Order: sequence, then structure tokens, then C-alpha cells
Amino acid sequence: MNSYQLTAFRYALIVALGGFIFGLDAALISGTVRFISTEFGLSDLQVGAVVSAPGFGVIFALLVTGQICNRLGRKNALLIIAALYLVSALTSVVAPNFELLVAARFLGGLAFTSLSVASMYIGEVSPPEMRGKLVSMNQINIVFGLSAAYFANYAILQASNSGADWVDSVGITAYTWRWMLAVEVVPAAIWLGLLLTIPESPRWLILKGRLDDARRVMARIMPLATIEQHISEIRESASHGHADKNLRAQIADLFDPRIRTAMIIGLTVAIVQPITGINAIMFYAPTVFEQVGIGTDAAFMQSVIVGLVSVVFTLIALVLIDRLGRRPLMMFGLAWAALSLFACSWGFADAVYLLDAEALAQLADKVDVSLLQGALGIEYSSDVMFKEALRGLLGDTAARAYESDLLQSAIHINTTLVLLGITGFIAAFHISVGPIMWVLFSEIFPIHVRGIAIPCFALLTAVVNYFVQQFFPWQLTNMGAAEIFLFYAVAVTIGLVALFKLLPETKNKSIEEIEIALGSASASPVAAHSVVMK
Repeated sequence: MNSYQLTAFRYALIVALGGFIFGLDAALISGTVRFISTEFGLSDLQVGAVVSAPGFGVIFALLVTGQICNRLGRKNALLIIAALYLVSALTSVVAPNFELLVAARFLGGLAFTSLSVASMYIGEVSPPEMRGKLVSMNQINIVFGLSAAYFANYAILQASNSGADWVDSVGITAYTWRWMLAVEVVPAAIWLGLLLTIPESPRWLILKGRLDDARRVMARIMPLATIEQHISEIRESASHGHADKNLRAQIADLFDPRIRTAMIIGLTVAIVQPITGINAIMFYAPTVFEQVGIGTDAAFMQSVIVGLVSVVFTLIALVLIDRLGRRPLMMFGLAWAALSLFACSWGFADAVYLLDAEALAQLADKVDVSLLQGALGIEYSSDVMFKEALRGLLGDTAARAYESDLLQSAIHINTTLVLLGITGFIAAFHISVGPIMWVLFSEIFPIHVRGIAIPCFALLTAVVNYFVQQFFPWQLTNMGAAEIFLFYAVAVTIGLVALFKLLPETKNKSIEEIEIALGSASASPVAAHSVVMK
């Protein structure tokens, strides 16, 4: 890389560290679910509220993110986001009850807009030939954060069970879930400090008429001889809209016929990415793996493996995205994801649940097995029926507290098929729609609408994600794992078909070139077809 590329890389890396904080925030909660549920006596919907509170918060934040980005700038928006992450992490650790924990996590959700703002900023400072890789750093940092969170949760869980004196002295045994959430505090503070060292986006400065400031920033990230040409291209693109329009007028710009193709692509990708169910699996990872009957410790360890798989395949996507292109990776990844999810559904649908005398003997030191005599020798054909029987025999609180042990003792399932299915889905997601969605968002929208378009589509993704997270515990109890995975598999298949018809190739094109191509596609169905097939 030359000096300009290195500088752009440094700015992108700092901004993309917000993805690491997002990953931590998203995955740390997965290890706390059983502890919080027991301590506060939560129902399925209350558990969903704790986990999905950030997803609810980001819905509100995204309503104003576009305005903040356009009025205060991309850098100031990122600084506000970093401060929110830090405050949320601190208040989550000390939350004394369910209500305040939900409120603290809601506050953190206001910072989840870091993903859309980061992709916007990185896309605007990146050279065209590096943009795919640099925007994808946001995704690689997310999976680094996820992996770090799963590892931290596993390490804290093992420490809490070790019986070591130092563990008790620092409160890990008594406050296990609080220690898990505390992992986020230091990285959030570091990111806030690093953001102070980056410049404002040159495209935003041009949009505001601050041409001299823009030239100073651009001189760091591109050759001097090309600066005036870039300024001219950006001003021409910006002339199609006006930064001083009110919110209603800016939203109206999204329906401009010239950007219809870009909007349809954005709409499709924004729905397909969350409807895969990725956040249900990632945010509830130990809970999901407990359904296979491998036990709590093994479920936490399997979550660590999921984090590592996420990192490996996101790195592969990072290498391939500017070589193979966006479209081939998306098509291959979604097809792989659909097959993996169908395999999971098949595995759970084929499972049976049976508590025999040997199983009850193994449970005797954990559960009052006399209460389980009513289930002895009865074969249940689904997890829903088995859990319902357990609640009738033990009561809701005890059935929830010992669910992992009871599943481990009773389930007969093709464990290998399901674990490979889940792991394959994680790999497929992170080589395709995971990173590519944010790359496309940074590329396909013209400069004059991107400040409102990216947050709008991120809002749509957030709404779908919120419902996926909020209702997953309830779905698991009332629908069962087989039906949930089948629903995700069908949704991914529909998304694959839609994107096969819609998705263009955008690698190695400038943002302005993509705008011209998609504008032509909007004006002519024949042109649209040719853009898609390029």
C-alpha cells in the first residue's frame, strides 16, 4: 500500500473498531441469559426484552441518525455513539433489577447505529479499489468482538466454577453475569479516545461547502493531482439534492425514479440479512447449543468455536470481496446458509426425548427426581412437548433452571448434523450477506441521499432484528427448534432467489460510477438487466 492507502486504512480501522464494541455488546449478553433469568425470575418474553433491548433502542436512534450525520458530521456522530456505548456498559454492570438492566441495554442500542455510520464514513474515505476490504473491516471487527465475548464468557464461567479463593474475593462467583457485561467497558473507552484522532469525511465537508477543509483531508488519502477532479464529481453528485432540506423532503428524495434500482436492492438486502435468524443464534448462542443436549459448559465452549468460525470466514470474505466480487460471494453464501438451516431443522425434527431410569439416576444430585416420575419412560417427539411436560411436573422456575441438564439426559438426536448445520450457517453468513450488506450500503446510494438512505435501511434491518431477538425465547418454547430453523431456511431461500435477480456487481467502481449505472438501470429495464449481469 502507498502512503495514501495506509492513511485511509488507519482511519477505516479506527472507525471499524466500533464493530468490535458492537460484537462484544451483542454476544456478552448471550452468556448471561440463564443467570439473569434465575436472579430476576424472568419469563420468556422478559428474557427476550433484556436481549433485544438494544435492538429496540437502535430503532429510535436510526430515526435521527441521518439528521445527525448530515448536520453534525460523520465524526461527531461517531463520538456520540462511542460515549453511549461506554455509559451503557457501565450502567448494565450495576443494574439492580430487570427494569434498569433493560433501560441500560436500551441506551446501548442507541449506539448500535455505529454500523451504519461507520460504513458511511469508511466508504467516503476509501479508494475505490480498497473500499470493499475497508468497509468489510467493520464486519471483521464485529466477529472479533463476538469471538472475544464468547471466549470471555467461557473463561468467566470456568473461573466461577473453579472454587479458587481469588475468584470469590473479586466477586466472580457471586456476580458472574455482571463480570461478563463488564468486559465491554475498557474497549469502549479506548474507542472513544481513538475517534478524536480521525478527520471529518471529505464528502461531508464538500456537501457543507467547506472545500478548503475537504482538500486538507483529501490530501492525506489521495494524490494531489486527483483532488480537484474528485471534488468536481462529488459536487455534481451532491447537486441532485440539498443538505439543507428538512427530513420529510430528504425522505421524499428516496423515491426519486433515478435511484429506484438502488432502493430496491437496499430494501431486499436489508430484509434478507436479519431474516436469516443470525442474531437469534449469535445472541442466544449457549441457549441454542443447550437445545442439542450437550450441556451448559459444552454449549459455552461451542459458542467460542462459533466465534472463531465467524472470524475465519469473515477474513476469507475480506480477501475475496474485491477479487471475486460482491455478487458471487452473496449467491454462494446464501445457498450454503439455506442448506445448513434445512439440515438443522431436519435434525431437530428427527429428535426424540426420553427420560429412563438411568437418566433419572444421573439427575438425582441436581433435581428432585421424584417429581419426574410422571415422565419416566415416555417418549416425546418434540422439544415443545418435552418442555411442556417438565413445566407441568417441576413448575416453570425449576424447569427453566435445570433445562440444560434435563435436555442433556433425555435427548436422542443426530448431534453432528445439527452442530455442523449451525456452524455451516455461521460460516456462510459471514462470507456473504454479513459483510456484503454494509459494503453495498456504502456503494449504491448517491451522496445526496446516503445520509438518510443508509440509516433508513439500517432501521429496517434493526426492526426485523428486534423481532427476531425479542421473540426467540418464546418461539423456542412454543414452536420448537425444528420449526424455527425451517422458517429461517425458507426465508433465506426466498432471499437467494430475489437477490439472484436483483443484485449487481459493484467491485472496482467509484461511488459516482455506481450511481450513474444504477440510475441508467432505473430508467430502463433492459439497462437494469445488464447492470445486474455485469
